Amino acid sequence: MLLEKDFKQLIKNAPLFAIDLVIVNEQEQILVGRRKNAPAKDFWFVPGGRVYKNESQEEAFERISKAELGCVIQRHRAQLLGLFDHFYDDSFFSSDISTHYINATHAFRLTSEKLSLPLEQHNDYRWLSIQELTEDSQVHSFSKIFLPNLKAWLKQ
Repeated sequence: MLLEKDFKQLIKNAPLFAIDLVIVNEQEQILVGRRKNAPAKDFWFVPGGRVYKNESQEEAFERISKAELGCVIQRHRAQLLGLFDHFYDDSFFSSDISTHYINATHAFRLTSEKLSLPLEQHNDYRWLSIQELTEDSQVHSFSKIFLPNLKAWLKQ
């Protein structure tokens, strides 16, 4: 785990690699949570988190799913929708420090009753249809960029 000062330097100088989780329930709705922290504070966003140094993508996927959803999901159960750049003008530390994430966005199906949603990164959750997600201006644009790939996956 990085010390705060080292993490701040990392955010200032390098992109972060993260995994986003696009959970699709039995009604083909997508889970979003209202973010508590910058970047994207107060926007609705799909769950996710960054990958740590020396952590495999599989390990990170299980850790992130446990932390964000309350249950462990194995990466092989998910479909990679693509890699997406997320550029923010602010960061967890300051509105003066920008953040760059490279997100590996994965989709998987999960019944909503299997979830135990924690309130660490998000202060509320809701399920949205693809249409609602597309039209809601409070859903962050980075939680919409994967939609063409998601629609193709759902048709399979």
